[in-house]
Amino acid sequence: MRAITITSPGGPDVLQIAEVPDPVPSAGEVLIDVTASGVNRADLLQRQGLYPPPPGAPPYPGLECSGRISAITQGVNGWHVGDEVCALLSGGGYAEQVAVPAGQVLPVPPGVTVADAAALPEVACTVYSNVVQLARLAAGETLLVHGGASGIGTMAIQLGRALGARVVCTAGSAAKLDRCRELGCDLAISYRDTDFVEAVREFTGGRGADVILDIMGAVYLQRNVTALAADGRLVVIGMQGGSRAELDLNTLLRKRASVHATSLRARPADQKAAIVAGVRAEVWPLVSEARIRPVIETTLPLAEAAQAHRLMEAGDHFGKILLSA
Repeated sequence: MRAITITSPGGPDVLQIAEVPDPVPSAGEVLIDVTASGVNRADLLQRQGLYPPPPGAPPYPGLECSGRISAITQGVNGWHVGDEVCALLSGGGYAEQVAVPAGQVLPVPPGVTVADAAALPEVACTVYSNVVQLARLAAGETLLVHGGASGIGTMAIQLGRALGARVVCTAGSAAKLDRCRELGCDLAISYRDTDFVEAVREFTGGRGADVILDIMGAVYLQRNVTALAADGRLVVIGMQGGSRAELDLNTLLRKRASVHATSLRARPADQKAAIVAGVRAEVWPLVSEARIRPVIETTLPLAEAAQAHRLMEAGDHFGKILLSA
């Protein structure tokens, strides 16, 4: 098969398409003929040599894909050859085929094309596991989403809205802020010229955000804690703004607030399967009802993976960037 290989750690040009051995699925896995794969910021880190795949994962980038099942193995139930699916991967999505544990496979939701379904697994599992399972966002609460124009952000805005929360987000341009509002964001804040702490305080009548989903890390840590409501929950899922910061624990104690830091890729297979099952039960019906939809900036051929990485690094996209196999 063809796959995107990383010839050496570096810039986008180290991504090269090559002929590689076909994957051989193990017991409990299915083999997927890939239609499309999603591009995620973790792929950029892997390309740079900063985020190696977990043991046993394919060396090729790609944390999600869509396509059709071409083979099943012993121990797989509920799936059949020819099923249209999408899947959460530990790696290997930038390829024509990938083997994946059956517990990480999802059906393509009604109303979504097979190709567009590649935009859903990683963001749906990330947002659901953090906002719903961990932070327990409830109807009537306020959710603050940093990076509202990202793939994660566009999913979080839609899911938060569908769950009955008031949704606030940050983004970096007027055009992105407008599109976040179109997705259902109640308040869209420019992080370039507005203090999100003050904006959230004013929007909530001084109460603060009940749940904050943060991709920035260190640079926003103290301000996020300041922006939390009493009993608020901050979930950090990225470190685009650094990994080290000081935190005023007194503020955290007074608010009875909590800070969680999580990742998805290296979780054990049983944890991923539990997340995927929750997404299928609670998020997929919302997709089927068109209350949540994949938000896609563009789709490029697999051979143009380097250009896809350049687009993501430029930061001008809204939603997901896909590669078609």
